[in-house]
Amino acid sequence: MKSIIIGLVIAVSSFSYSQNCTYIFLGELKDFHDGTPIESATIYQKENDRYSFSDLNGKFKIENLCAGTLTLVISHANCETKTVSFEINSDTFKTILIEHHIEELKEVSVTAHIDKKETTTAQETVLKANTLKKYSALNLGDALKEVSGVSSINTGNSIVKPMINGMHSSRLLILNNNVRLQDQEWGIEHAPNVDINSADQISVIKGSGALAFGGDAVGGVIVINPSRIIRRDTLYGRTIIGGQSNGRGYNISSTLNKSYKSGWFANIQGSLKQNGDFKAPDYNLTNTGLKSQAFTVSAGKKKFESGFEVYYSYLNNEIGILGASHIGSTFDLVRAINSDEPNLIRDFSYDINAPKQDITHHLVKASYYKRFQKFGKVNLQYDYQNNQRFEFDVRIGETRNIPAIDLKLQTHTLLADVNLDADLDRKINFGIMGRFQDNFANPATEVRRLIPDYEKYDFGAYTTTEWQISEDLIVDAGIRYDFNRIDAKKFYLKSRWEERGYDMDFSDIIIEELPTQLLTNPIFNYHNISASAGVKYNFNDRSYIIANYALSSRPPNVSELFSDGLHHSAARFELGDLRFDKEIANRVSASYAYNGTTFNLLTEVFYNNIKDYMYLRPFDFILTNRGPFPLWQYQQTNAQLFGVDVTATYDVSNALQWQNKTAFIKGYDLKTDLPLIDMPSFNTTNQITYSNEAWYNFSARLKSDLVFEQNEFPDFNFEIEDELTGDMILVDISTPPPAYHLLHFSSEATFEINKKTNLNVAIAVNNIFNTSYRNYLNRLRYYADDLGRNITLQLQLNY
Repeated sequence: MKSIIIGLVIAVSSFSYSQNCTYIFLGELKDFHDGTPIESATIYQKENDRYSFSDLNGKFKIENLCAGTLTLVISHANCETKTVSFEINSDTFKTILIEHHIEELKEVSVTAHIDKKETTTAQETVLKANTLKKYSALNLGDALKEVSGVSSINTGNSIVKPMINGMHSSRLLILNNNVRLQDQEWGIEHAPNVDINSADQISVIKGSGALAFGGDAVGGVIVINPSRIIRRDTLYGRTIIGGQSNGRGYNISSTLNKSYKSGWFANIQGSLKQNGDFKAPDYNLTNTGLKSQAFTVSAGKKKFESGFEVYYSYLNNEIGILGASHIGSTFDLVRAINSDEPNLIRDFSYDINAPKQDITHHLVKASYYKRFQKFGKVNLQYDYQNNQRFEFDVRIGETRNIPAIDLKLQTHTLLADVNLDADLDRKINFGIMGRFQDNFANPATEVRRLIPDYEKYDFGAYTTTEWQISEDLIVDAGIRYDFNRIDAKKFYLKSRWEERGYDMDFSDIIIEELPTQLLTNPIFNYHNISASAGVKYNFNDRSYIIANYALSSRPPNVSELFSDGLHHSAARFELGDLRFDKEIANRVSASYAYNGTTFNLLTEVFYNNIKDYMYLRPFDFILTNRGPFPLWQYQQTNAQLFGVDVTATYDVSNALQWQNKTAFIKGYDLKTDLPLIDMPSFNTTNQITYSNEAWYNFSARLKSDLVFEQNEFPDFNFEIEDELTGDMILVDISTPPPAYHLLHFSSEATFEINKKTNLNVAIAVNNIFNTSYRNYLNRLRYYADDLGRNITLQLQLNY
C-alpha cells in the first residue's frame, strides 16, 4: 500500500512539473467611452493572489501563468470595479474596457444616497428620502411644499394638486419612474395618482427646461424616482407605521429590496392608509374620510453595459368630499359663503358617502438599455396606464349608487432615447416618442357627459446638448417638436351649439342630427415647437449663477375644449371652447447660490409671458333642472407671471440651525389688466432646528408658516335674483380669506437595535394653537375652515 501511495505522489508531482507555466498575459485597460488608456489601475489575480498595476499606457503584464482560468479583479478611482475571466492556453493579449466616468454619468451604484439632478441649468430642487418619509401619511402635493415657490391648490385636505410658481394641472408634467403620468390631470380636483411611499427621490424643476420629458410643461416638471439599485448581494427594507389624531387615521407602508452583485434585482412595496372625518378647530368636517391602497413591484437586471426592468404599480383612492360642499343651487352657495359654519355637521365617522371620488390607476412599464463602445447609451421603453375615475353625486332612487362621472382613460407610450456620451465634454441626447390614448365616457351614468369619448395621438422628437466649455462654465440647449391630434365624438344640445356660435364656425363637423341634439366629430391637430437654452457659471467653489430661457407650447386639453355640463364634484357648470388655440410661454429665469460654511443662500427669479393663456373663471349662473348653478367658463387671454423664491439657512452653532423659505409671485391678465385668479399670496416659512447626533440622532424643529392675504384678485362676483323676495343677491365668489399664521413642532430620534437594524421615532404637532383659517387656494374655503390641530406619531424600522 505504501508503495502505491508513493507512486501516486510521484506521478502527481511529475504531472505538475510537466505543466507549461511560462505563459504570458498582456492586458490593456481602456475607457469604455472614448478608448483613452487607464493608468494606475490595480489588477488582482484571483487564482494566484497577486497584484499588478497598469502603466501610463494602461498596459500591464502577468508572467509565469499555467494553463487554465485566469480571473482578474480590476479597480480604479472613479471606476466601477470589474471582474473578468480568461482561459489561458498560450500567450495572450486582451483589451479590457472599463467605465471611468461613473459619477459623471450619474450611474453611481455603490451608495444609494447621492443627489441626482435631472438638469444642469434649470431651477431644480431635489427632495430626498429623509424628507419624503415625513409625508408617508400624506400625498405628493403636501411633500412638494417643502420647495420654496411650490404651493398647492386643494379640494379639501385629501385632494392636493401641486402648484409651481402659480401653475398647476396640465401645465405640470409629472414623471413616475420615467413614465409620464396620464391620469386626467386637467381637473383641479384631480390629485396626482402617485403613492408618495414609492418614491425615494423627487426632483422639482421650475419651468420647462427639461425638454426630454415634454414640451408642454409651462409650469414645471416633477420627476419621481424609486430607490436606486445597489449592485451587490444584499437584502434590505423598511416599514413605516403611523397614526394621527385629526381624522383618527393610520398608515402603514413596507418596502423590501433584494439585489445581487450580478445586477439582478427585485423590489416590492405596499401602502395602506385610512382616516375618518377630519376636524376643523370648531367642528367636524363631515364626509372627508379617505381609504387608500397602493402596491408596487419591479424586477430586472442592471449592469453598466446593459439592463432591463419590468415595473407595475397599482393605486386606489376612495376620497370623501366635504358634505357641506354639495350645494343644490347658487342660493345654497350664497348661504354657505355667508355662514361661519358648514350647513352639514355630523358626528365623527369613517364612512365615506357621496359626494366622493373613487379612482384606480394601473401603470405597467418595460424598459431596456444598451451601451455601445465609443458611442453612448440607447434606451427603449413601453408603458401602459389605465385610469378609471368614478365621481359620485348625491343621488336618490335607482341611481343612488351609479356614479355621475365614469371615465376610463387608457394610454400606450413608446419611447426611444439615445445619449451620446463618448465625449463627456460634449454630451448629446436625442429621442422620439409615440403615444396613443383612448378615453371612454360611460353613458350609463344617466347624466350628460362632461367629457366626451376621444382618441388622442401624440408624436414627439427632441434633441438636447450640454457643453462643458471650461471647468467653471457649462451651457446647454435643446429643441423639441410635438404633434398632437384629438379625435372626439361629442353630443351638443342644439341650443348650446347655436348660443356658442358653433353653427357658424363648425357646421362641417356635424355627423348626425337628432331632435334636440347634434352628434359632432371634432378633430384638432396641433404642431408645437419648444426650446430651451441655459448657462451655469461657477464663480468659485462656493457660489454659482444659473440663467435659463425656455419656450414651451401647450395645446388645449380636453376639458378646456369640450367641457359642457354640470361638474357634480365641483358643484358648478363648466363650459369649454372649441376655438382655443395652443398656449405659448416664454420663460426666463436666473438663480444665484452661495454655499458657505455656516450660511447658504439660493435666490431664484423668473418672468413668464404666456400667449393665449387658458384659465377657468366664474362667470355668472346658469339655470338647470336642479336649480341655478355657478357658471364657470374657460377663457383665453395673454398673461404674465413673475416672482422670486428665496431659501436661506444659517448655522447658529453646530447644533442649532435657522432656515427661511419665502415665495413672492404676481400674475396679470394683459388684456384686461386684472390680476389672475388663483395666484398664491406672499408666504414665508421660518424654522429653527436643534440637532444632537450623540442623543440617538435627536432633532427637534419649530416651524412658523405665515400666509398673507391675497390682496390682488379679479372681481368675478355676480348677482342673482331671489325668487321669493325679488331682491338681488350678491354671490361673493372672489374675495380671498384673511391672512393666517400657523405654528408646528416636530421631533425625531433613531435607536440602533443591532448593526443592521434601527428604529426611527418621530412625533409632530401641526397647527399647535388650533388656529381657525381658510386658504385662498382651497376650493372648499367657501364652506368650511381648514384643519385644526393634528398630532402624529410615526415609527420607521429600517432593516
